Amino acid sequence: MDQLLVALDVESSERAMQLVNALHDLAGGFKIGNRLFTREGPTLVRRITDAGSRVFLDLKYHDIPNTVEQAVEAAVGTGAWMINVHSSGGMAMMQAAAWAARDTSAKLGRQTPLMIGVTVLTSMDQQALRSIGVERPVLEQVLALARMTKEAGLQGVVASAQETPEIRKACGPDFQIVTPGIRGASAGAERNDQSRTMGPADAIRAGASYLVVGRPIIAAADPRGAAAAIVEELTTVISR
Repeated sequence: MDQLLVALDVESSERAMQLVNALHDLAGGFKIGNRLFTREGPTLVRRITDAGSRVFLDLKYHDIPNTVEQAVEAAVGTGAWMINVHSSGGMAMMQAAAWAARDTSAKLGRQTPLMIGVTVLTSMDQQALRSIGVERPVLEQVLALARMTKEAGLQGVVASAQETPEIRKACGPDFQIVTPGIRGASAGAERNDQSRTMGPADAIRAGASYLVVGRPIIAAADPRGAAAAIVEELTTVISR
């Protein structure tokens, strides 16, 4: 299922590869975040890509433009299929990231990875935004960042499924929307630390391009069964 990205929020490369081997024919790719990357480094990204699976490198770069440019250059070298930055890093930073992805890919003779910007973390609500000095509503903040991300030359954003319909209207049908915080229905009911959540089928109906699912799959007694249930739910929606 191309739209399903499994978050490898685990502690070791051994456990990560167990999940990759078990789920590679169900998942469209695997997300590696800060904890696993810090423990295992780029070698694990290459192991997964060499095994034929796509990797979403979820490191959320946010720094001065030159530093992010260099970080993206290094990330492209791992073979990552999708890389993200924080949209709140601003226009110049995102333009530097987009340029580095294109330039490095051309030099390496490989396809340019999807570059996406993180809008507002799905753990944040209106009160959390206000606590960091952002007074406008969550939806307005997400849309402002999504528009800037597109203008900067990135291909999409990370956002809650709750904002997806409005992002789709603002940024068009080809803009990629990656949706974490998938809970409920076949993905399990617990929200954990997520504030703005939605079930898999509803997220696709809302216009999400990819769904990132972690704990409902990897913490399940039967991860393959949990992933298969989500795939079945998504297949029903997509085939209509």
